[in-house]
Amino acid sequence: MIDAVAFDLDGLLLDTEQVWDEVREAITRERGGRWHDRAQADMMGMSSVEWSRYMHEVLALPQSPEELNRLVVKRMLERYRERLPLVDGAVEAVRRLGERWPLALASSSNREVIDAALELLGVADLFQATVSSEEVARGKPAPDVYLDVARRLGVAPETAVAIEDSANGIRSAKAARMRVIAIPNPHYRPPDAVLADADAVLDSLVELTTDAVESASSRPGW
Repeated sequence: MIDAVAFDLDGLLLDTEQVWDEVREAITRERGGRWHDRAQADMMGMSSVEWSRYMHEVLALPQSPEELNRLVVKRMLERYRERLPLVDGAVEAVRRLGERWPLALASSSNREVIDAALELLGVADLFQATVSSEEVARGKPAPDVYLDVARRLGVAPETAVAIEDSANGIRSAKAARMRVIAIPNPHYRPPDAVLADADAVLDSLVELTTDAVESASSRPGW
């Protein structure tokens, strides 16, 4: 039985993983830090507390983590308001599943970014719970954000299905003992070994139907 569905945000509903990457790289270079090729992959899924500390300590930016967090969030909100990079079929998928199950959002974005994005998408009222990884102890791939989603919804994690696009997101939801439907991010496709742990892999949000969710939940081990 499925009691709830939890969506990720960046890379799934919004094509923003590269936007976060661009913003953090630009600030790093502007402020005298040391950007490197692994920085994007290292920070994907981190909470704001974690990635701002990473920028300060690993990328060697002199600003405090708190100041770096503020700068990045300010620029992300500016980018969203200029043009929200909506993934095709995102709003329709949310509405389709929301007619059947309670919905939640489990995101690595900051609280104000989540709230702004859902308002701009026009689906804020469809989510009964939204959790930012800055509100829990550890970001993805730790299970904390998904466990908190289940707690806020009042459901057992085992009876929830997570919709994810990234390797750390899939690992996070599986660690929380949720079923996972993966819709791989085309810019940062998860390794095949990680996708093999998902209960279903779809090509796009257009394929994310109630039947697809039911099918994922029917795999052995539910």
